[in-house]
Amino acid sequence: MAYWNTRGLRGSAFEDLIDLTNRLYSQKGLAIIQKIPTPITPIAVDNKAHTITSAYFEKKSTVDFIGVAQGIALCFDAKETRQLNLPLRNIHEHQIEFMENFRKQKGISFLLVHFQTKGEMFLLPSEDLAKHYKSASNGGRKSIPYADFNPALIVRNEGGFPVHYLAAINAYLTNSPQ
Repeated sequence: MAYWNTRGLRGSAFEDLIDLTNRLYSQKGLAIIQKIPTPITPIAVDNKAHTITSAYFEKKSTVDFIGVAQGIALCFDAKETRQLNLPLRNIHEHQIEFMENFRKQKGISFLLVHFQTKGEMFLLPSEDLAKHYKSASNGGRKSIPYADFNPALIVRNEGGFPVHYLAAINAYLTNSPQ
């Protein structure tokens, strides 16, 4: 059984920026994207602070966000790292399977990855993630190096959107074989 504690909130500032972007996308009629809450059962609560201090996960989560942008189904997870690589240990097989099945249904699935030390964000398509994950499962590298991220899929803070990932999706769709 998996347990949650305050370390489980790492990356929440990045997710907050994505949430803000999603609200702005919705206001402008560009996309409707929802944050998917991770189902937890609290086992310890700090009543004075009104916070959950310990809990367990009820079931495996899939992705952080799901929705539609201009008729295209999207699902994605947000990851943040202080390293110059993305460790694969925090990405689980059931998440990769979900994203790959989503993609097989003609949706677009991906990770949004924030490299804190570089101050850069990238879109990593699920098919690229799956290749790295499979390689790691077969004894290969257990992380994705910064250099392996496609510069054409950089996610910028632009146009009033803090995490303007729709521009990166457009670049992905323009450059990927259909």
